[in-house]
Amino acid sequence: MITKLDSVLLPRKKFIFHYKNVRWAKGRNETYLCFVVKRRVGPESLSFDFGHLRNRNGCHVELLFLRYLGALCPGLWGYGGTGERKLSYSITWFCSWSPCFSCSIALSKFLRQTPNLRLRIFVSRLYFCDMEDSLEREGLRKLKKAGVQVTIMSYKDYFYCWQTFVAHKESKFKAWDGLHQNTVRLARKLNRILQPCDTEDLRDAFKLLGL
Repeated sequence: MITKLDSVLLPRKKFIFHYKNVRWAKGRNETYLCFVVKRRVGPESLSFDFGHLRNRNGCHVELLFLRYLGALCPGLWGYGGTGERKLSYSITWFCSWSPCFSCSIALSKFLRQTPNLRLRIFVSRLYFCDMEDSLEREGLRKLKKAGVQVTIMSYKDYFYCWQTFVAHKESKFKAWDGLHQNTVRLARKLNRILQPCDTEDLRDAFKLLGL
């Protein structure tokens, strides 16, 4: 089943404009979120749903997605029966921007309360992460602690999105100038941002050991 939250496929020019991983992203004030929802329904089969969303009426797209979870993930919270097993889901996002601090905190809290939901986030660009002490950086570390895999999109991710979410009319995806270089630059920056999380975990471990 395909859930038509927006028109299912993105226009080619819109995808390229909003997902281009340029250093100076002028005019890209919206966040687009392409998603894949999977649930194992048997030993060798998966249920599969996909679509895309963008910010609407002042609501950030990450929180907007949570509003649709009931429709996208039936049985995530069970069906009301006593002792009924809740269904497990795996969700992948491909976002034009990484989440802001507020959305990161809301997602982290939600995921801690929903252990049967696994989330991976691939991002094209990092939102307000240039300053060492930015709240957005702290938000990304909170997501990592909540079990979210946050990754910078690479060529293969753009290619997958082009094939899956874009009305490409059989045209092939062509990498823009600087795609690879910007992916490497952003991946290094994200790695530096998430690294302190590992240091904090070590400190917590030392405290438990009384060291």
